[in-house]
Amino acid sequence: MALWGKTEAYEGSSDEYAVSLADDIHPIFKTYHDSILIVSGETKSVSSRAGHALMEGNPYASARYAQANENIKNLLAALKSGDLDTFINITESEALQLHALMMCSNPSFILMKPNTLNIINEIKGFREETKIPLCFTLDAGPNVHLLYPESEAEKVVHFIKDNLAAYCVDNKWIADHVGDGPKKLL
Repeated sequence: MALWGKTEAYEGSSDEYAVSLADDIHPIFKTYHDSILIVSGETKSVSSRAGHALMEGNPYASARYAQANENIKNLLAALKSGDLDTFINITESEALQLHALMMCSNPSFILMKPNTLNIINEIKGFREETKIPLCFTLDAGPNVHLLYPESEAEKVVHFIKDNLAAYCVDNKWIADHVGDGPKKLL
């Protein structure tokens, strides 16, 4: 894992380059999986560069930056201590806040698709029912990343195949994990 962006919460952090967090991560996060659910393969309606530019006039941007600074402090502490509840809360909140900013920019963009929301609702229900520490984050588009520890991989993969793959383009998703090795398109 790496941190990109200057923060007082981490000595040596920079806006110019990423710094390794390898020595400050709880062992649980060193086994994490990232299953990427391909909701759409279409080109985004707005580039990442244009999306960043929209924040210049966004009336909520300054509050968002303040929240992000607070979140990074709390996230770094959760990553170090292995606090999965805090990790899940911040990860999901950050994903949704970034998309909310796009929705209230001028011009506005909705990057999520109906199946993005269907997947999010399924994840929340699954987590509530099973107590498995599975969370989601979103890319700068409609695709959903599922983050979870190795110890829960078998159950989560079954959940993906049985409940979530149907929301994906051609039932396709990518299996990835922390460490070396190739991603697998499933």
